[in-house]
Parts: sequence; C-alpha cells; structure tokens
Amino acid sequence: MKPAITPINQERKLAEDDFIVSKTDTAGRITYANRIFMEIAGYPEQELLGVQHNIIRHPEMPRGVFRFMWNTLKAGNEFFGFAKNLCSDGSFYWVFANITPDYDKNGKLQGYYSVRRNPPRSALEALIPVYQAMLAIEKASSVKDAPDKSLEYLLDFVQQTGAKNYDSLVLSLYKPHGV
Repeated sequence: MKPAITPINQERKLAEDDFIVSKTDTAGRITYANRIFMEIAGYPEQELLGVQHNIIRHPEMPRGVFRFMWNTLKAGNEFFGFAKNLCSDGSFYWVFANITPDYDKNGKLQGYYSVRRNPPRSALEALIPVYQAMLAIEKASSVKDAPDKSLEYLLDFVQQTGAKNYDSLVLSLYKPHGV
C-alpha cells in the first residue's frame, strides 16, 4: 500500500551526472533500485523492493501521462518523458525518464527497465503549464474518464507544437540543440 505523504514545496535535484536506475516486474513492482534512487527518494531498499513503482508518484503528475506511458510500454515500445516524483519526506524531484520493456532470453516480457536523469529547466518550464492544464482537466472529469481526457489534451498540445510526435517533442525538450 502506498504511504500517505503530504507533499511539501521542497525540491531535490539530481546532479548532472546522476542516473536513477530501477527495474520492475510486469505489474510495476520494483525488483531493483540503485543507490541514487534510494538516496533521492528517501527510501531504503527494503521499503522499495516488491512495492509498486508509483510509490514515488507525485499528486501533481497527470494520470494521462501515465496512461500514455503504459499504452506505449504495452505496445512493446520504449517511453521517454518528464516526471515530478515524490520523496518519502514530501519533497519532490524532476526526472527525464527512459523506460524500456525488458525481455528474457526467450523473448518473453519480464518487466521494465528505467533510467532517469536530471532534466533541463527549459524543458520543465515548457511542460509544467501543460501538466497543470492536464490536472485541471482531470479534476473536472469523472475518475474513469480523467486520464483519457488529459491524454487527449497532451496529444493535442504535441500536434500544436508542430512536432512529428510525442517522442520527438520530449527528446527535443531534453536536448534542445540536438545530440
């Protein structure tokens, strides 16, 4: 069960060369967490292993983003995106995440592998208003419809930017001047 944590307006930041690494099973339960993940999120390993990865889901993250993420992963594709995560003490940290399906040697899905790094502030400045609009849509919608309605807003936003697709938009926000 996810602990009840009251968010506070205190940001923690990853160092430029920090990488958060985690693995989950197919249901999203954590099977591996690196030290940086444990340190920034404020959880010891025994409180993370076997727990749903959404233990770090910040309430200011739109459910539509996670709907899109799971749709992407279940289609067998990797996901890129920005997320605001919740620490055990209520503080938060932002990440740029890359999540990939993890297959065993026989090609059977065994879970997901995620690497997260420090996002550029310029990307957050572009996306925070989008996430706020998505949250407002979710708040005005039924619980059942909220993720799909906010996801629709996100995809409309991507189209309005002129980006080819969601991935090209978030990758351009992460590396605005290319690789």
